[in-house]
Amino acid sequence: MPATVTESKAKTTPPHLRDIIAQYKLEARRSLGQHFLLDLNLTRRIARAAGNLENQLIIEIGPGPGGLTRALLETSAKQVIAVERDERCVKSLKTLNNTFPERLKIIEEDALNFDLKNLAPKNKFTIVANLPYNISIPLLLNWLRQLSVINSMTLMFQKEVADRLSAKPGTKAYGRTSVIVQWLCEVETVFCIPARAFVPPPRVVSAVVNFKPRLYPLAPASFEILEKVTAAAFGQRRKMLRSALKTLFPYPIDLLKRANINPEARAETLTVAEFCRIADAYQKLEKIKNS
Repeated sequence: MPATVTESKAKTTPPHLRDIIAQYKLEARRSLGQHFLLDLNLTRRIARAAGNLENQLIIEIGPGPGGLTRALLETSAKQVIAVERDERCVKSLKTLNNTFPERLKIIEEDALNFDLKNLAPKNKFTIVANLPYNISIPLLLNWLRQLSVINSMTLMFQKEVADRLSAKPGTKAYGRTSVIVQWLCEVETVFCIPARAFVPPPRVVSAVVNFKPRLYPLAPASFEILEKVTAAAFGQRRKMLRSALKTLFPYPIDLLKRANINPEARAETLTVAEFCRIADAYQKLEKIKNS
């Protein structure tokens, strides 16, 4: 279990979260996908799920009133960088500076426009966040492109989304996001959180998911081309690949034979490595065509 911050580092006791919400009028906004998790037992459990955070640089996205932020600051993490676009929440988070001096950095910015590499870290980041559900997949795909500066990610999604991220070939949940994520990371759903734990309660169960970047991708492929291949394949998932891939390549049977894939297979039956073979074959054929 990770160490917790010593009393010498905590100068004062922060105000109660419900007092902060009242003081700064932090009613959750649907337009921002806000559902606040105020139970500190649960936010501490999420922080523990991220593993040993000693000396880590933590990125938190959409901290809201700061429930998870407090739990992360209670660990021995070197610094917590909170990225928040809601100016009400930005003001409320500053109350934590008295309790955890010099360990909280607040960045007022839209997370979708936030580039981790702009922080020019000497060490990799660990991302821990209760993600706004309406932008969770775009955020995840953006971070997958920046894995060179990421140590690990512990993120909360709708359970239905979490199931897709870890789904295996041959299952209904398996799709293009499953392929991209598992190509680059080991994925594990750690635990679920009921809707009643949030304010206001969402209409779905939530799940906390761990992502550990692989030392090397499962198979050689270009990120952009693998995205194109999976988009075409799963865009018409009921069709055989020889038909589904016509939107990608005019002669899909030739492409699939070059990748040693059965043209009559369907997208949900292919492994990640097999999709990578198609992406590699497509890239080589495009290079020949354009040469």
